[in-house]
Amino acid sequence: MTECKWTDYDAVAACEGFDNEDHDADELRGAWQHLINTGLAWTLQGSFGRTAARLIEAGECHAKA
Repeated sequence: MTECKWTDYDAVAACEGFDNEDHDADELRGAWQHLINTGLAWTLQGSFGRTAARLIEAGECHAKA
């Protein structure tokens, strides 16, 4: 997974696709992992939590320890 220092805003922007950047799959996984690690995935609109849960179940991301 690409190591990137995501800000909360930048991670949300990447996951939502409104930052006008062309992120590769590793970058997007990193953004989702940031949202999971910070707990934001579970406090934003429902689709964030559902997507985060699917990524964890698929082994693409891991649950916060």
